[in-house]
Amino acid sequence: MCNNTNNNGNCVAEILSVILVLQQNACPESCLDTCDRPMLGGGPNCLICNTRPVMLYTCCGNGTPWSMPTTKDSTAVCSQSTSTCSSVFRVEKLEGNCATFRVLADNPDPNSLNPYVATNSFFTMNLDCCCVCRCLTDTYVDCV
Repeated sequence: MCNNTNNNGNCVAEILSVILVLQQNACPESCLDTCDRPMLGGGPNCLICNTRPVMLYTCCGNGTPWSMPTTKDSTAVCSQSTSTCSSVFRVEKLEGNCATFRVLADNPDPNSLNPYVATNSFFTMNLDCCCVCRCLTDTYVDCV
């Protein structure tokens, strides 16, 4: 069981809150390359970014990124040998220490400039058990 005994707030929740606002107000200017930089940046592969993809690590995950199925199939199980799971997410909603994420999948189109595609798979996580939020390069994700 994971517990956060810090009463000063949750730094992961605070960063995800910033990312959510940025995604809702996507802007092509770039700044320092940190998770909470003030604007979504345009990269060499896109002019306007609407997503700051993240990877999450739990307190009890032994350094393995959190992974979720890319489909709503209730029988889908994530393991290292399956390609139906992803460890890359887009924050969609934040309420206190609970965040709802959309699972992003690798783009199957090798000619696309965008590395991820949106799925209809979502999950909500209690951020008290999330100890690391790794930000990936800002990108454009269609249909979000």
